[in-house]
Amino acid sequence: MQRIGVFVCWCGTNIAATVDVKAVAEAAKSVPGVVFSADYQYMCSEAGQTLIKDSIKEYNLTNVVVCSCSPRMHEATFRKAVASVGMNPYMLEVANIREQCSWVHKDKEIGTPKAIALMKAAVAKATLNTPLTAGNTPVTKRALVIGGGIAGMQTALDIAEAGYEVDIVEKKPTIGGKMAQLDKTFPTLDCSSCIVTPKMVDVGQNERIHIYSYSEVTAVKGFVGQFTATIKRKARYVDEDKCTGCGLCTEKCPMKKVPDEWNMGLGTRSAVYIPFAQAIPKIATIDPNYCMKLNTGKCGICSKVCGVGAINYDAKDEYIDVEYGAIVAATGYEMINLEKYDEYAYAQSPDVVTSLEYERLMSAAGPTGGHLVRPSDGKQPKTIVFVQCVGSRESADSCRGGKEYCSKVCCMYTAKHAILTKDHYPDTDIYVFYIDVRTPGKLFDEFYRRAVEQYNVHYIKGAVGKVTPNKETGKLEVQGSDLILNEQLHIDADMVVLAGALQASETARPLATMLTAPMDTNDFFTEAHAKLRPVESATAGIFLSGFCQGPKDIPETVGQAGAAAAKVIGLLAKDHLVGNPCVSKPNELMCNGCSQCATVCPYGAITYVEKEFRMPDRTTKVRRVASVNPAVCQGCGACTVTCPSGAMDLQGFSNTEIMAEVDALCQ
Repeated sequence: MQRIGVFVCWCGTNIAATVDVKAVAEAAKSVPGVVFSADYQYMCSEAGQTLIKDSIKEYNLTNVVVCSCSPRMHEATFRKAVASVGMNPYMLEVANIREQCSWVHKDKEIGTPKAIALMKAAVAKATLNTPLTAGNTPVTKRALVIGGGIAGMQTALDIAEAGYEVDIVEKKPTIGGKMAQLDKTFPTLDCSSCIVTPKMVDVGQNERIHIYSYSEVTAVKGFVGQFTATIKRKARYVDEDKCTGCGLCTEKCPMKKVPDEWNMGLGTRSAVYIPFAQAIPKIATIDPNYCMKLNTGKCGICSKVCGVGAINYDAKDEYIDVEYGAIVAATGYEMINLEKYDEYAYAQSPDVVTSLEYERLMSAAGPTGGHLVRPSDGKQPKTIVFVQCVGSRESADSCRGGKEYCSKVCCMYTAKHAILTKDHYPDTDIYVFYIDVRTPGKLFDEFYRRAVEQYNVHYIKGAVGKVTPNKETGKLEVQGSDLILNEQLHIDADMVVLAGALQASETARPLATMLTAPMDTNDFFTEAHAKLRPVESATAGIFLSGFCQGPKDIPETVGQAGAAAAKVIGLLAKDHLVGNPCVSKPNELMCNGCSQCATVCPYGAITYVEKEFRMPDRTTKVRRVASVNPAVCQGCGACTVTCPSGAMDLQGFSNTEIMAEVDALCQ
């Protein structure tokens, strides 16, 4: 005999403003099987949980229905509450009357009947719920960090310092990421390299951290505590164990005209190269796209001059499988392609540069040795125009690759560029065209005011309509508008710097697919909960660090990296994890062995076995039937909707239970 208790939460005014919670609680009393109902202002609070626990004891409840916010928010909280008084936690059902009801309606006349319907559906399912028992799975005491920028490095260091093994997989030949390419950092104007290169050394020398540079993760299988990642180690054509990083091969290589991606294409390198002097690991890499030996069979000079015999032209890509307990995504960011923004002449003039290219021109380790010169003629620019929000805060209908969101750091790094330029070249005229100046950080607004008041940088609220290169004068004719003075401006600039929108790395989307981790429409990883679980993915065991979760500056990135590491450490500290009992279970008598469920299973949890069945005529017959590994199954339900014979069912969300909810909603 079912004895169900219904508890309706006000959620302050989140629910109570558009749902008559007392009417919902009163309506529950007339639903068959319900022996008690009540409402409370905050059901997730200690007092609310106590109400539930006391009611279970007093009314001898067999099932509990909580009408509140999304199960993603507090289902685990309520399960712990009912379990503490002896009820199986899976006899609890949550009716979402906030996100699915109160938040999408404006008045109680509409919200209340819908909330009552959702409550009745939850009660209908609760009557069919059966006790479930979670199993245990062991935890592999090793973490994988995908991305070797400042976020990935800080995460790896924190995990390693807690005593656990960590692997960093970085697609480039060296760790360091974008921060290693910067000149200075705002608002303190510290040397970026002076901060990040010692961090790189710490990572390289830590005995618990293993760096897989020039590598990619190509596949991920398994589940929280027991992931298996396939790592592709791309052929460097240089033996990492032998190479000493002396650089002799890079000096003697005759192919010197290769565009240098480290310097954003503003300089050149040789076909065999070390990205920069402080690279970790400091190992040469041969670029197969430009190496004459690999493409024509001629040359081979680098092999002849290498004193340790590290050059190997026959090297092949290697694939290794490694097991991990947790995975951290730290894939970083990149700037959008600005070539489609023809009005700024980025593709027409070398003197129109992106902010990242300007960083390399300003850097002492850059292609010009820190001397700011125009790429076209090597002369010092006297007038520079900075254009903000190029591609940022743009309509979603744009076909140019722009982004609706604010990239968050552009206002500050433009102020930094202006201050540094005026410091080195005080006679430079600098104009900044902006939509809004956003400085939401410690000492950020003071830094911006310093650029305006101390360095006399001309900030103009308005937009640049067009940049036209003048071949005769060598100038860039900038046409813009000043919205405050309500006038058109014409500036003859020597350089134009575009603060382009920053976006998630192009590797983020494929990686999220491998990890079965959710993303938003901008290809940023979606956190499990924006406020309570900001560094966790909704997929258990996957954690988020840095820009891959959304735009942020370096201090925010380092803070989030530490938070992600703390979550990983908490997971790896456990010897076993309690599994999810809501897993698929096949009805072997109905299974026809078609393999469709195994094909769609993203976790590889379904295999097929040969099994003997006794027939009505007392003979035996061997049939091929599905078998589910409950430790691997994550309860996604893909197999249940795919099975043509209806043999596959999901415990806790069975077809019978779901149909009972539908029937209740249709009454």
